[in-house]
Amino acid sequence: MQEKTYLKVVLLGKVNSGKTCLVTRYITRSFSEETPSTIGAAFCRKDLYIQGRNLSLAIWDTAGAERYQAMSAMYYRSAKAAILCYDLTDRTSFDKAKFWADQLKAAEPDCRIYLCGTKLDLIEEAVQPREIQTKTVLNYCREIGGDMFETSSKRGYNVDKVFERIAEDFMKSNKAVSSGPRGDVQVDNRATPKKSCC
Repeated sequence: MQEKTYLKVVLLGKVNSGKTCLVTRYITRSFSEETPSTIGAAFCRKDLYIQGRNLSLAIWDTAGAERYQAMSAMYYRSAKAAILCYDLTDRTSFDKAKFWADQLKAAEPDCRIYLCGTKLDLIEEAVQPREIQTKTVLNYCREIGGDMFETSSKRGYNVDKVFERIAEDFMKSNKAVSSGPRGDVQVDNRATPKKSCC
């Protein structure tokens, strides 16, 4: 049996920035307007076969509420990829994404950063105006060595592409680790209980 490689991916961002909807669309191919806010963190796994190897994505969807911010370090510890979600119609959510980029650069310098603008459908359907310009994010990505995507979980637009790029970049980097099915994250059992997103 071919050995399986595990890649720990963490999602970070402001509350209501679309993290859970992004993961749910990727894992279950579904979308709900009434997705509840994550409490603590939720864990999902996605098995892929890529570049001739078995890869398991261990995905941690963290809570965006400020009261859970101190817990997030538990979940991004040892992560090799981070999806920093921001709502394209909420300027403050991009500021929060930059905050998380700074945290990751300091604590996990080997973690690759992917900026993910969400809710593109709201802009294209003229429901809400765009507050974060693509050029602004591209310039920031060049500064930090990150990648950028704009997505719609409602439509499924670019959702798979985010995770596919993460998997491809990881395999190309030759930094594969076999650290266990959940990326060996250290979780304090006294912390807020986690829910499962899938």
